[in-house]
Amino acid sequence: MDAIAAHLPVVQRGEAAFQALRRQRRNATLLGLGLLAALLLLAARISEFHPATLAAGLPRIGEYFQRILPSLQWSALLAGPDTEGSIAFWFYRLDSWLLLLAQTAQMAALATLSGAAVALLLAFPAARNLGAGRWLSPLTRRALEATRTVPEIVYALIFVWAFGVGPLAGILAIAIHTAGALGKLFAEVIENAEMQAWDGMRASGANWAQACRYAILPQVAPNLLSYALLRFEINVRGASVIGFVGAGGIGQELYQVIAFNYYEEISAIVLLVILAVMLIDLVSERLRHRLIHVAGGR
Repeated sequence: MDAIAAHLPVVQRGEAAFQALRRQRRNATLLGLGLLAALLLLAARISEFHPATLAAGLPRIGEYFQRILPSLQWSALLAGPDTEGSIAFWFYRLDSWLLLLAQTAQMAALATLSGAAVALLLAFPAARNLGAGRWLSPLTRRALEATRTVPEIVYALIFVWAFGVGPLAGILAIAIHTAGALGKLFAEVIENAEMQAWDGMRASGANWAQACRYAILPQVAPNLLSYALLRFEINVRGASVIGFVGAGGIGQELYQVIAFNYYEEISAIVLLVILAVMLIDLVSERLRHRLIHVAGGR
């Protein structure tokens, strides 16, 4: 009992210190939550995010979706394109839309390939662990930041003004943004590479470019390809959107039917875009998983 009594003040001091630290953390958490709530309210006020406006607009969204739904009839569901209420009547321009979808996918593929090639060239000097140079490395990173900061649709507007309406403007816009986004991801992958092979090649007399090619690139290639495929999925969706400003593809057609309130055509095109993106996502996801497994088993 005497031993317990002797240690009791120490235990009490420890408990008091623990409770004080607990109160301090609780107060800091409450202060942080209060500050976050105040900032959210300020942001909502500045951006005119009013609950009353949101509540008034939600029914109109439901009304719009009701308008774009096709008036299908079970008795005529599988009839020809001349019969109203059939699926064929709903997709009466399916051949033209499929060609535009193919054009959108080709735009995304070409833009991804071009952007990934530029990103690969810039990622090595942007990586901090390769020692590209005192000024070259930060300048390259700032350039990549600049290219991915500007939205694709802004680039598309500029290129539509310069080159006219068509897919070229969309390809250039997506390629520039892709170069900036993939350049950052590629540089981070390179920074996580093992440096033993790099050090060995540099010690044996290889120059900087040779060490990048033979010591770093074989290590990171599967991950780079995986990121490029993921970006291709994103670019397919992006190519559908920038068509709204005249950059070609299915997006340009979608903008026209929305502008003229061709409600059933809107739902048909949107459904085709969703199905196409889902198909591309499934294929590229399998390819990415295979590449990741190859990288993991290497």
